Amino acid sequence: MTVMETPPAPNPTTAGRTQVDRAEIGRTRVDACASAPGAHPRPTGQDRYTISEVVAFTGLTAHTLRWYERIGLMPDVDRSHTGQRRYTNRDLDWLAFVGKLRLTGMPVAHMVRYAELVRLGDQTFGERRELLEATRRDVLNRMAELEDTLAVLDHKINFYAGAEPAPDRTGAA
Repeated sequence: MTVMETPPAPNPTTAGRTQVDRAEIGRTRVDACASAPGAHPRPTGQDRYTISEVVAFTGLTAHTLRWYERIGLMPDVDRSHTGQRRYTNRDLDWLAFVGKLRLTGMPVAHMVRYAELVRLGDQTFGERRELLEATRRDVLNRMAELEDTLAVLDHKINFYAGAEPAPDRTGAA
């Protein structure tokens, strides 16, 4: 396995930062998950969504959304006067962030811990950063393993591309 060294992330400046990062730089620090980068396919001006609309936007199932709520990964989902869940744009941003964490391979327990730290406030920035840095190291290690695997596949593909086919043993040419 080859391990790649990656320089640490640059110090925060506004140059080259995403919408999420810029939100953190102002007077009031805002957690990155509060406003994930990238547009969501949502109606302009709308900020209340049913669970079925969120299912359509995110590709998650209603069961997964309810489970996220139950385990504390998606707490405090607003409810209508009839008890139906009403998700906001901020909830959709959080779900987009959680989706990225899932893609990193971060264990659900760590995602729940991260969500708890967000709810505890600014004093947890250090611990949140540590969690994300550990996940980043894991992702880099997996990327290096995949690059090694890709090199082996490329070698084999090149071998077969240049190899002569074996003679047909049935006598046909």
